[in-house]
Amino acid sequence: MVWLIWPVDPLSVTARSAAQRLNQRGIPAHLVWNPLNGEIVQTLPATRAACGLTAADRGERINREGRVCLQIRVLGSVREPFTDGPMAGLDAILTWLDSWRVPRRWPAGPPLPHPHSLGCDRSRRLWARGGHFGHSQVPGTDQADPGAIDIRRITGPQTPVVEVPRPREEVREPMLLPTPV
Repeated sequence: MVWLIWPVDPLSVTARSAAQRLNQRGIPAHLVWNPLNGEIVQTLPATRAACGLTAADRGERINREGRVCLQIRVLGSVREPFTDGPMAGLDAILTWLDSWRVPRRWPAGPPLPHPHSLGCDRSRRLWARGGHFGHSQVPGTDQADPGAIDIRRITGPQTPVVEVPRPREEVREPMLLPTPV
């Protein structure tokens, strides 16, 4: 199960219009969700592959990962986590995901904030466990979404938080040794 961002203002764009645009571009998701007003649009059945995941180096679609790879496009921004808002309609989404037996776990831990999420580990070992992932955590992709979302606000306060190493704030120049004379 992958959480992706569709970078639009959820105050001015409806889930229906975003879903139509995604379909026009050939990258439909299973669900398109406006977390501010709770509007949810299902554009594909769960048994059909969505098209939001693209291989970083080849531009090819990698949407057939796993038995069921559900994709939810959330209207919002990678810089402003949608979990900071009301998340209207989340219960309906979780009920739907539960019906597909998506485990309420985040094997790769919480997604990193943008832009650090661009360089995060995209482990196939963790991906194989199944559960919830940010787009930035899917093997073979190079995307930064959904940003630093609060995974416990999505899957519940009991969700174990895996410690993920955070990137250093600054990169230091390597120390140079004196040149032998």
